[in-house]
Amino acid sequence: MRVGLEKLENHEGVAVRVLLDSGATGPFMNMTFAKEKGFKIEKLKKPLLVRNVDRMVNAGGAITHQVKCNMFFKGHIERARMDICNLGKMEVILGMLWLAAHNLEIDWEKGEVKMTCCPPICEKGKQEEEKKEVKKVEKDENKETLKRLVPKRFWK
Repeated sequence: MRVGLEKLENHEGVAVRVLLDSGATGPFMNMTFAKEKGFKIEKLKKPLLVRNVDRMVNAGGAITHQVKCNMFFKGHIERARMDICNLGKMEVILGMLWLAAHNLEIDWEKGEVKMTCCPPICEKGKQEEEKKEVKKVEKDENKETLKRLVPKRFWK
């Protein structure tokens, strides 16, 4: 599946291939991908030990860095924290903790993913409300509402 990731520091968007993996724990981003695309990589206070499916310690070593970004998928928006490691050819993996939190609807025959059960931390509902308010502003031209919905850097 493909999602959009937004860098927090400059709001630049990047399209990315994501693997949904119930065998993985949390969300992970490939180190090479993170560096090539210019994500801000932050050092963790404590390294995280990584074990493979067979319980052996991962040859890539402990996770020592993370990336924070916004993730977008079909109206779904969330602030994501992804641990950085070597994922081979994959760019991003979303693991069981993320999958359980979002409780996706997946149609395997059609290859469709729907996010209908997002937790409150996601902004899907908030985005829908903002769309309604923007339509109202377009109709009523209420500048105060418009300023509240649109970031200041876009006011001009």
